[in-house]
Amino acid sequence: MTETDQPRELPRESADARNAPISRRVLLTGGAGAAAVGIAGLAAGIAVGAHEVPPAPPSGLSRQRFANKVVMITGATSGIGRAAAVAFAREGARVSFCGRREALGAEVERSIRGNGGTARYFRADVRLEAQLKEFADFTVAQFGRIDVALNNAGITLEKPLHEYTAAEWDDVLHTNLRGVFFAMKYQIPAMLAGNGGTIVVTSSSNAIATQGKRGAYAASKRALVALVQAAALEYGPHNIRVNAMLPGTTDTALVRRVAGMDNAPDAVWHAAAAEWAKSHVPGLGRMANPEEIAEFALVLASDETPFLTGAALVIDGGKTAQGG
Repeated sequence: MTETDQPRELPRESADARNAPISRRVLLTGGAGAAAVGIAGLAAGIAVGAHEVPPAPPSGLSRQRFANKVVMITGATSGIGRAAAVAFAREGARVSFCGRREALGAEVERSIRGNGGTARYFRADVRLEAQLKEFADFTVAQFGRIDVALNNAGITLEKPLHEYTAAEWDDVLHTNLRGVFFAMKYQIPAMLAGNGGTIVVTSSSNAIATQGKRGAYAASKRALVALVQAAALEYGPHNIRVNAMLPGTTDTALVRRVAGMDNAPDAVWHAAAAEWAKSHVPGLGRMANPEEIAEFALVLASDETPFLTGAALVIDGGKTAQGG
C-alpha cells in the first residue's frame, strides 16, 4: 500500500486520526498529486473514467454470516474500521467498537442501530493498556463474550530515519504494534473461555514493499505479520484463528484531509486521486474504497475460511504484484 504522511509530527488534537487505520493516512505522494497534474488542470475537468474509485459494493443483501456473534473492533469511527463495523452489523453481529473521537463514535453507533443493527461504542486509546482491558471488559459485559476481533487502529509518520525522535518512533510502534498486542492480550482470554474465535489484524502492503521515510511504519506493519504468525501457532490448538490483511491505498475522508484536499470539490479530489492511482497502483489503477477492504475482513473472519490461519493476505489492487 502507498501510505505516506507529512514529514512532521501528527497533530496531537487529531484524536482518532492517531487511531485510524494506516491505510487511510495517505498523501498523494507528498502533495505530488497536485504537483503532477496541477490543481488548475484538475479543476478544469480531468476525466476520471475507469480509474475513479467505484461506489461501495451493494450492501442490501445480508447472509447473516455473523448472526449472534460478538465482534470487537479497534479504530472504527471512520474509514475502514467504520465500514467494517457497519458490515459486521449488517451480517448480524453484535458490534463493540472503539475510537477516540466520541462524537464520531456516537454517530456510528446511532447509524448502525438506526438500520436495525446492534452496536456499542467505547472510547479507548490503543496505546494505553488499561483502556484496552476496559474495552474488552466492556465488550464482554455488554454481550457476554468475544467471537471475532478486528484490530485495525494505527498511525503513520513519514520522515528520514535519522530525523525521528525517540518519542515519534515510539508513538508509531506503540500504536501500530503494541496496541495490537494489548488488544489481543485481552481478547484471547475471552475467546479461550468461549472455546474459540477469530482475530483479524490490519497490517499493510508496506509490510511487503515499502519506500523511504517509512521506517517506523513499515517496521510496525511487518512486525504485525510475525505477531500474527506466532499467535496463530500458539492458539490454533485452542480453535482461535489469527490472520493479517494487508490493504493498499484506500479512499477515505482522512486520506483526502491529509492530502490537503478536504475542502476541494468532489470532482477535483476524485480527479487528483485517479491521476495519482494510475501511476502508483499498477494493476487496477485506482484506490480501494473502505467497504471493499471491510468486506475482505469479513471473509477472513467468517466461518467460510475455517482452515485459514497464520496468513498475511494482500488486497492492494495489484500494487505489490509489480515488485522492484
